[in-house]
Amino acid sequence: MRDYQFLKWTKYICVLILLLAFTKEVSAQTIVSVSSPDKKITVHCDIPHLTYSVNYQQEQVLKDSKLGIIREDADFSTNLKLISISQPVIVTDKYSILTSKKKNIVYHATKQVIYLSTETGKKMNIVFQVSDDGVAFRYEFPEKTADIKKITAEKTSFHFSAAARAWLQPKTEAQSGWEHSNPSYEAHYQMNIPTDSASPGQNGWVYPALFQYHHVWILLTEAALGRTYCGTALQQFSPDHEYHIGFPETAETIPGGVLFPQSSLPWKTPWRIIVIGNLKTVAESTLGTDLAFPARKMDTAFIKPGKASWSWIMKKDDSTTYAVSKRYIDYAAAMHWHYCLLDANWDSLIGYDSVQMLSTYAAEKNVGLLLWYNSAGNWNTVKYHPKDKLLTHESRVKEFSRLQSMGIKGVKIDFFGGDGQSFINYYQDILEDAATYHLLVNFHGATLPRGWQRTYPNLMTTEAVYGYEMITFGQQDADQEPAHAVMCAFARNAFDPMDFTPMCLYRIPRINRVTTPAFELALSVIFLSGIQHYAESPEGMTHVQEQVQSVIRSIPSVWEEVRFIDGFPGKYYVVARRSGKTWYVAGINGENAEKQLEMDLSFFPKNILGKLFTDADTPNTFSIPNTIVQPGKQVKVTMKPNGGFLIQFEEKSGE
Repeated sequence: MRDYQFLKWTKYICVLILLLAFTKEVSAQTIVSVSSPDKKITVHCDIPHLTYSVNYQQEQVLKDSKLGIIREDADFSTNLKLISISQPVIVTDKYSILTSKKKNIVYHATKQVIYLSTETGKKMNIVFQVSDDGVAFRYEFPEKTADIKKITAEKTSFHFSAAARAWLQPKTEAQSGWEHSNPSYEAHYQMNIPTDSASPGQNGWVYPALFQYHHVWILLTEAALGRTYCGTALQQFSPDHEYHIGFPETAETIPGGVLFPQSSLPWKTPWRIIVIGNLKTVAESTLGTDLAFPARKMDTAFIKPGKASWSWIMKKDDSTTYAVSKRYIDYAAAMHWHYCLLDANWDSLIGYDSVQMLSTYAAEKNVGLLLWYNSAGNWNTVKYHPKDKLLTHESRVKEFSRLQSMGIKGVKIDFFGGDGQSFINYYQDILEDAATYHLLVNFHGATLPRGWQRTYPNLMTTEAVYGYEMITFGQQDADQEPAHAVMCAFARNAFDPMDFTPMCLYRIPRINRVTTPAFELALSVIFLSGIQHYAESPEGMTHVQEQVQSVIRSIPSVWEEVRFIDGFPGKYYVVARRSGKTWYVAGINGENAEKQLEMDLSFFPKNILGKLFTDADTPNTFSIPNTIVQPGKQVKVTMKPNGGFLIQFEEKSGE
């Protein structure tokens, strides 16, 4: 009997050992696959190796890429144990936003969470959300601690095939450039380059970063950048075509402030976003705001997107006077624009009392005043002022309350110093205090907002682009405007509002503008900005045909629908936008060669009548024929070299 029991228990133990060994082997080979609701995109996560890859329509578009975080107290990038894997669930979000490519947005994605721990039991989760237009993932540290944890590196990478190509903007070096004011996300794109090309500077490449692999386009960015992380970029070098997440340079922080990410637990990192599909998918995607934090609770009655006149762009520093400002208020009123911006040194060249008088005068004409500020403490040497008035909560309360009492509608704040965590907090401090005093905000010399316009609806726009002011400074930049503007539409302006300050229809002082008037007019619809500051002066507008002025007055500030029509990065871009029952179709040619377009506008109602604004044979004038969309027929348009067009489709139907 004893021998029988011994044999029975021996057999049981052997079976248990085999089961444990099998379980260990399965665990060691665990791969989690998460697919989009339409099953076109699948991300595969190899848990023991802590890598992921991405397939689009069953073709691998990202090779094995790295995952993981390194904290000072633990390494979450290697030798992690699998605790469990959640069941996939469909998550849905609905929200409204006034500063995006469409107002009402619905987000659907498949969500799955991988629960991991270090050998000492410290926990980290990897959360994947895969939508029909891309992959998003983030890291979570679910434990609770009062002490501060510090991240020293993020191991996340994006591993492309050697056949992929890249369209990227270099990130300028910290405290380089004019008055040590970089980095400010202001550089020309390097287009159609190999994916193992090094950035020209040590600070790497900024988001959004655009790539092509065969027929598939991929756009990288980040969102949900709160108060516990720094802004990141792609590192300078990409050996074997693999891009790694890079943290800011040492100088990218407020002196004495935090540079790299640190927080108590629990802690969630920003989302890493990979938009995947054809160019239409990329151009129409809203992932950059879908994954942003929801809107903060605030009074939103004062938040009104609009257009603005701005004297400095053409007239520079000498234009900040009472007389010129009054003329630009009249100009804004005549064009039915909502705002007028007073730029640097207004506090001394005009003065608070006279600005109060201008604000009262503007209000009588239904125009709101916007005022410029220098953000800087001692992180650069810019002398423009008002300066040092926004550095603390107490100083902001004092200044913003004064502006509110003067009837000022918003502030343009310039010359920030980088992507360190202390700066990321400074931006959000300003947005919160400005909302309290009903002030709209425009950040210049600044970082990419990464979806902040959803979280803080009073954020109207951000520069973070090599914009029109650079075109007014030098011929070399003016010569590059056509291709650069196309790239900005595809990349920089993909998710976040962009204060490019477009549209000069007549002349730029001391510069030979290489774009045509129709190109410039089209930018007013192609570029998205909660407040669109127009470059054209009142004097220049007098040389523009009345029909053109009329369509400029009609262009909406909030869009309800977007349709990408055609284009290629750096070459041309055509888009349709709708507000109410009226559609605008705009196109720009980034090359110095004529282009013939045949556009499929079959999504329009039957026989909709439109007015086409395109370049006439006489320089600096428009041809304005009628055009009609008929079922089953394409609309043909010719774009002149460096030219463009705008079509406004009326609400009434044609015969």
